[in-house]
Amino acid sequence: MQAIATDIPTNDASRFLQQLCKHWSHKFEVTFTPSEGRVPFPNGATCTMSATSDALALRVEAADAAEAARMAEVVINHLQRFAFRAPLVVPDWRAA
Repeated sequence: MQAIATDIPTNDASRFLQQLCKHWSHKFEVTFTPSEGRVPFPNGATCTMSATSDALALRVEAADAAEAARMAEVVINHLQRFAFRAPLVVPDWRAA
């Protein structure tokens, strides 16, 4: 498995985490609280999220680096749709 992670500065981390989890809960077996979330994708990849008062931490795990990067892009694209009023700065992904 390959894992990558990033931290996104935002005061709305919990709101974004819950929006992403609720969005995907219609298709996947998502688990979440206001501060933690886990989305298992059907291709075997997972996204785990953690919200603090000033950041949203994302971790994507997949079979290989290419799939991890692809799934990270999916997660970010969805997140940016929810954050359209205040564009988010997405730092570079790092090996986790």
